[in-house]
Order: sequence, then C-alpha cells, then structure tokens
Amino acid sequence: MPSLKDLKNRIGSVKSTRKITKAMQMVAAAKLRRAQESAEAARPYAERMNAVMAGLAASVGGSDSAPRLVAGTGSDKTHLLVVMTAERGLCGGFNSTIVRLARAKAAELIAMGKTVKIITVGKKGREQLKRDFADRFVAHVDLSDVKKIGYDNAQSIARDLIHRFDHGEFDVATIFYNRFQSVISQVPTAQQIIPARFETAEGAGASALYDYEPSEEEILADLLPRGVATQIFAALLENGASEQGARMSAMDNATRNAGEMIDKLTIQFNRSRQAAITNELIEIISGAEAL
Repeated sequence: MPSLKDLKNRIGSVKSTRKITKAMQMVAAAKLRRAQESAEAARPYAERMNAVMAGLAASVGGSDSAPRLVAGTGSDKTHLLVVMTAERGLCGGFNSTIVRLARAKAAELIAMGKTVKIITVGKKGREQLKRDFADRFVAHVDLSDVKKIGYDNAQSIARDLIHRFDHGEFDVATIFYNRFQSVISQVPTAQQIIPARFETAEGAGASALYDYEPSEEEILADLLPRGVATQIFAALLENGASEQGARMSAMDNATRNAGEMIDKLTIQFNRSRQAAITNELIEIISGAEAL
C-alpha cells in the first residue's frame, strides 16, 4: 500500500499533467479553426483545377504528344511513396494511421516485385517507417520550423518530385495523408499524383467543344506542375487540420482521464487516511483500557 505522502505526491503530479493537457487542448482548438478554414478554402480551387486538367487530359487521350506527367513512363516498376505526417506527437492515432496505410502499400508492392522508394514529410512518419524501410528512404522534408504551411512549401516538394521523375528515379508517385472530416474523424488517404490521375467531372465531355490556343498538350504541360503542387498543397492543409483535430481530441481524452485518476486517487487517499486515524484511535483506546 502506498503511503499518504506518496498518494499526495501522485495526486499533485496528475493535477499538473491535467493542466498541461488542458492547455494543449485549448491551443489545438485555436489552431484547428485556422487550419480547418485553410483546408476548406483550398478545396474548391483544387477541385476546379482537377476538373480543368481532367478535361484537357481527356482531349489529349493516349496521343504520343501527351506530357509524360500524364502518359507516364510506360512502366510501373518503381514506386515512390510520399508519406505526410506530423512533426510532433501527442495527437492520438493521427500519425500511426497514415504510417499503417503506407506500410501496407509498401509491403504489397514489394510482394509484387516492385521497387519501393520513400520520401517522408514530417518527423514522426520517418521515425516509424525507418524501422522497416530504412534502406528505401531517398529524402526527408523537415517542416518543423514552418509555423504556417504555404504554397511555397508544396511547390518545393512538387519540384523535387518532378525532377526525380524526369530523371527516371521512379515511375509512379503516391502521397499519403489524412483527409479532414471532423475533430473526431480523419480519413487516411492514398492519392496517386504522378502519372496524374483526374476524377472526370460530370459533363467533362463538353470540353471537346472548345478550341485551345496553344494546343491542349502545351496547356496541359504547363498546368501539370502546378496541378501536382496544388494537390500536394491541399494534402498538406488537410493533414494540418487533421493533426490539430486529432490533437484536440487526444488532449480532451487525456484531460478527462486525468480527472478520473485524480478522483480515484483522492478516494484512495481519504480511505488510507481514515484507516490511519482509525488505527491510531484503536491504539489509544487499547492503551487506556490496559491502564
């Protein structure tokens, strides 16, 4: 049985922990609002960009003049996985769900005889994946000093990916991130960005009514790098909102658990103190009767 002093110290420690988790919850709530607004504001642009390029890609079809970012290399031997996680922990299962999806995809590709390369965005993903795939890492993007994700961050990642693709380092690139739905719901998502895949919007066939100057191939070749950067930017924003939502939820649960633990320890402390008082009274009464 722990002593009264031990119980008192433990109660004080848990109370201090509860203050920290409560403060982290409030900070995450404030950051979540801004991150959610940014993610939701980027969605219409990303969707419209996707629709425009989908129409152009449908017009180009499988022609020999189609840009390589659409047509691909003609092979799928080498896959590049871009895994986006957080720089910090204490956000529940946010990081582990992304890593789990990426790990499963990597294992599936390796079992099929494919070559897998990995780029991580965020320290936590790197820490978890290097245990199994350390020899497959080709780069790491550190965003720990970035307070607010901007388009420049996405553009630098996109340039690196396109440079590697142009130099034949991979055939297919897929990004992994969490898509934000709500504070308690983040959806792990795998999205192929090279060769570019577009969801054909309703009425996309109407694009054939337009004459393009310059040609569809030239316009698409100019838009594709921006499209890749836009997809990465949207994924980073979705990931940022998901991280804050997951952290807010995790810290709320931690605060509740700390409160429950304090209640249990307080009851245990009171019972131990009452037992000590009872024992002292028994000793005094026994001594008085002996006299």
